[in-house]
Amino acid sequence: MMRIGVIGSGTWGTALAVLLIHNGEAVTLWSAFEKEAQQIRESRRHPNLPDAEIPNSLEITADLEKAMEGKDILVLAVPSIYVRETARKMAPFCRKGQIVVNVAKGIEEESLKVLSQVIEEELPEADIAVLSGPSHAEEVSRFLPTTCVVGAHSRETAETVQKVFMSQVFRVYTSPDMMGIELGAALKNVIALAAGIADGLGYGDNTKAALITRGIAEISRLGTAMGGKPQTFAGLSGIGDLIVTCASMHSRNRRAGILIGKGYTMEAAMKEVKMVVEGVYSAKAARTLARKYQVPMPIVEQVNEVLFEGKAAGDAVQDLMLRDRQIENRDLEWE
Repeated sequence: MMRIGVIGSGTWGTALAVLLIHNGEAVTLWSAFEKEAQQIRESRRHPNLPDAEIPNSLEITADLEKAMEGKDILVLAVPSIYVRETARKMAPFCRKGQIVVNVAKGIEEESLKVLSQVIEEELPEADIAVLSGPSHAEEVSRFLPTTCVVGAHSRETAETVQKVFMSQVFRVYTSPDMMGIELGAALKNVIALAAGIADGLGYGDNTKAALITRGIAEISRLGTAMGGKPQTFAGLSGIGDLIVTCASMHSRNRRAGILIGKGYTMEAAMKEVKMVVEGVYSAKAARTLARKYQVPMPIVEQVNEVLFEGKAAGDAVQDLMLRDRQIENRDLEWE
């Protein structure tokens, strides 16, 4: 039995805590708020996961030191915008060589770093891994079959995390490409906003397929320019996560996009969704990175103009459709 601390009691952290308890591990779930910890502890329910039963064996606390003390693995499951702040709070209680698995998805807007890099700055002696893939919390908490990938600096760490999370309903692959995994996970949220906007405008399956296909092309271009591997973007944290995030109503990014397509402002859409919409925070960073690496990302550009510059969603789609004629794959040659 492994001792695991899940740092963050949002839907994803709670779903993973429930999964790990059912895998036979000893799990403590940490909330940043005492009132929330007490509510979950007493009701054995999470307000945003109404179908999930939280076992009595899952310990729930608002004491960060208690959640971390003596743990074999820590799972960092706070929203991306709180990762640095939370990791900094963890630092006094983090031992050398502590395995910390990041499960948040995003790019830090100010530094343009992926989240594992942010955590490594705040917890320099920890052994950082990342877990990602097409995995909505609502389905994981109900034990519906799900597949993810874990990346780490060493094979040993990746296989340790793989073994802990693996079950009959949660299959985990390993990969050395942490950068690719994290970029795929973060950038797909921006494309999912675009897919939602298209839905809100009343467009159909053809439009959705186009956004997914051209979206993964943009993600792959930037991802490989930053050191990610092409195979990763064809895998679970690339096209896999992009498909599920663009297609599912569990996706807060798609739901926010639908509202924006219907005429909501970005702020009003985020308020309506009532959860952190990661794509909004990753969009500016994605555009800045695209320009830094001189990588064309027209969908990301248009999403930024809609979110932050007041551009009408319909005009953004029109501008995408009327771009100059292009070759689909520049690596293919004419005979």
